[in-house]
Amino acid sequence: MRYCDIDFNNKTVLITGGAGFIGSNLAFYFQENFPECKVVVFDKFRTEEKFSNGNLTSFGHFKNLIGFKGEIISGDITNKEDIERLNDFKFDYIFHQAAISDTTVQDQKIMVDTNVNAFKDLLDMAVMMKAGMIYASSGAVYGKLPAPHRVGKEAPANIYGFSKLMMDNLAYEYMKKSDIPIVGLRYFNVYGPREYYKNKTASMVLQFGLQILSGQNPRLFVGSDKIKRDFVYVEDIIQANIKACNPKKSGVYNAATGIARSFQDIVDILQKELNTELPCECIPNPYEKQYQFFTQADIEPTKKFLDYEPRFSLEEGIKADIPYIKKIYDEEVR
Repeated sequence: MRYCDIDFNNKTVLITGGAGFIGSNLAFYFQENFPECKVVVFDKFRTEEKFSNGNLTSFGHFKNLIGFKGEIISGDITNKEDIERLNDFKFDYIFHQAAISDTTVQDQKIMVDTNVNAFKDLLDMAVMMKAGMIYASSGAVYGKLPAPHRVGKEAPANIYGFSKLMMDNLAYEYMKKSDIPIVGLRYFNVYGPREYYKNKTASMVLQFGLQILSGQNPRLFVGSDKIKRDFVYVEDIIQANIKACNPKKSGVYNAATGIARSFQDIVDILQKELNTELPCECIPNPYEKQYQFFTQADIEPTKKFLDYEPRFSLEEGIKADIPYIKKIYDEEVR
């Protein structure tokens, strides 16, 4: 499905983090809808390197790109020599998805180096090439503020949220001095195909789905019927990215559904789709002090300036995700 009037055929598109969850979905969107579009994927790819929390430093995985026909460049956005290799191209649009997206990483220097400082280099490249810049921000900028969450009122509770807010501030500065389209999209809780290789940071839709298919009782935090998040299916995130290429106004916008649903809702919908009736196990929440108990985005500006309209309810999104969850269970888990 084409989400805007731009013909991307004969255009050149860069996707940083293109072997990751959202980046790989973007790569296939262009391949399937615009076969003459030149797509360049730039990704650090997975290594054995880990953060102090034990999680991998990169979630990019070749399996997310099986079937991809574009060009692939292995590189690190914090390495200026790697970035300079991109000057061999003339990009029309840059989709900057590469980042440390693990909210539990505590290393402040590497978070700022990767998420903020490297972004400036890419903004400079976008200005030089006159390329539209669409980048991934995050709902984490709102921290524990009460919903609905609106752009302009932020209070990040961790270094990840802080780094994304600093990216937004940097983007605003470039909007003032450049006429290229620059759009930041604050992703809320995204789920859908190609997220398995995010490991522990994959959505609870996938994690609960794999638990259920394994015959395990779904494990929920105590009070999960009251813990609500704005869950958004990845296809709506792709829609937001594509529509951001032709914004009525450059800016920072929430990318979500505008509707909060509970973790209990996720389990109930999954059990209905998978024809199971496993009892839930309630466990204490070890992250209670830094936990977001309620997120809900104000998406009215996104609708107004990007013509964005979420297409998938939680029920519809999970239904669409079921074949992927089953595929991952069969190929990776069982």
